Amino acid sequence: MGINTILAYVFGLFLLYIIGMILVIPIKVIMKLVINGIIGGVLLFIFNLVGGLFGLGIALNPLNAIIVGFLGIPGVILLLVLQIVL
Repeated sequence: MGINTILAYVFGLFLLYIIGMILVIPIKVIMKLVINGIIGGVLLFIFNLVGGLFGLGIALNPLNAIIVGFLGIPGVILLLVLQIVL
């Protein structure tokens, strides 16, 4: 086994690693968006349960869940302000 063959194997493994990382990073971003959206939906559901006592409510849909998932508590406040203003 010559040095050229060993270098080819090392280069191939390095290239495989780089391609794997390029494919894994978008999956992590998508999974983070999905998890944040689910957390946002649960937060909106809890807000609607508590806010129903005070006459407040925000529609539970995917867009609102993603907004709350990205922003957290400020997202709920943003949606509440937008609902009042609009």
